[in-house]
Amino acid sequence: MSKNDIPVSAGDDSRRGTRKLGILLIDDFSLISYASVLEPFRAANRLSGTTLYSWRHYSANGDVARASNGLAIHVDGPLIEAHGDDLVFVCAGGNPAHFDDKATFAQLRRLAKHGAIIGGISGGPFILARAGLLDGYRCTIHWEHEAAFSEAFPHLALERDLYVIDRSRVTCAGGAGGLDLAIDLIMRDHGPKLAEIVGDWYIRSEPRAGGVAQRRSVPQRYGIAHKGLARAIEAMESNLAEPLTRGALAHLAGLSVRQLERLFAGKLNTTIGAHYQQLRLEAARRLLCETDLSRSETALACGFVSPSHFSRAFSRHFGMTPGDIRRLIEAGRAVPRGRSAESEH
Repeated sequence: MSKNDIPVSAGDDSRRGTRKLGILLIDDFSLISYASVLEPFRAANRLSGTTLYSWRHYSANGDVARASNGLAIHVDGPLIEAHGDDLVFVCAGGNPAHFDDKATFAQLRRLAKHGAIIGGISGGPFILARAGLLDGYRCTIHWEHEAAFSEAFPHLALERDLYVIDRSRVTCAGGAGGLDLAIDLIMRDHGPKLAEIVGDWYIRSEPRAGGVAQRRSVPQRYGIAHKGLARAIEAMESNLAEPLTRGALAHLAGLSVRQLERLFAGKLNTTIGAHYQQLRLEAARRLLCETDLSRSETALACGFVSPSHFSRAFSRHFGMTPGDIRRLIEAGRAVPRGRSAESEH
């Protein structure tokens, strides 16, 4: 990424004045993602002894915004009242693909047109994409929403990074990554010394750049040291819609099929086929939760040859049908996650 891609400030006087932040909270937003982004700016004010940043909170219509844990946050007003903000963050979680408020999309486009830098946190990039604000920009989103995002917006340049800053668009996977993003923005506005002090304030001993991966590596997640096995699993995770054959996976691992099968059995207590199917079923669950794709479309997107085969495998894994999952979503109830593919060893 070149320095020219990065918005150091929203205006020429940003370093001398107060930078105005707007925070749009979409119901079911993650509290930790929200706090991780906002708190470093508060710390920058306190530690510098200067009001470098101010902020206002918005909801779509001005009503109280509720986090995913039920905490209610009283906002300063509806998004339509947002004027003059230099940077507007959209914080969303839950199932952001279901948010379809055209008035909110229009207000975000208005703010962008008037020069505001627009950011999306956790599931927020989904809303930016729906508003047409990520066309032509690189972006990222929380890995949980990646499958649904790619299905809905295949034309967008989605990256799997912790956060991405591309000119006037800022996107972040959320969680603790918001802390890294905010400190990076503080550094760009006010230099590395203040950014370092803010990091120390929040016990951040190791800075993470935007290009850092969101998730731990395959060897870390699965507790394996064999490089060939790790390469096979990485290939599986990258090829869910069009599953690779056992032979192709073995070739990528630099092993024979028999050797690879032995590694799956010995290290993960499963088979190549069973593990691959489990990864695809978990991806299907996310699509059912976050998109309106039909059962047939979901099956195809996750590499199943027929809807009936998909439904049978899904029911065995989750103990309920794809239709049951959709009914739970409509009722606002929790959806089971099934067995984690990386925790069976």
